[in-house]
Amino acid sequence: MIRAWKLAQWDCGATLGARSTSNKNGVGMGVRRAGQADDEDSHEEHDRNENAEEARRLRRLQVMMSMVMSVISQDPDLTLEEAADLAANARRAALSMFPDKELAYDILYRPRLQRLMNERFRLQ
Repeated sequence: MIRAWKLAQWDCGATLGARSTSNKNGVGMGVRRAGQADDEDSHEEHDRNENAEEARRLRRLQVMMSMVMSVISQDPDLTLEEAADLAANARRAALSMFPDKELAYDILYRPRLQRLMNERFRLQ
């Protein structure tokens, strides 16, 4: 969304610069100052870095949760208490990676883990 807005903003600026329209200060609206292009490039690079970092954390979370669910479902020697500890530690790790996403965790992963533990240990 942000990238699309920035691209649209860039296209509008290029179009305005081609018409050499000026605002009330007499400065062409489409004309960029030397430092302005560098600032926008650094912001775009920063946004790309943030998106890449979030994608890495998300992939790490998915792999971690997949491993936890595999251990809970496949380890024959796992006790109910150990499985509950695994689930609690996975939740703690997920919230440390994404601190403000507790609701998302509760919607996505909690029901999966509960269903898996119910099936594995024949609860309820």
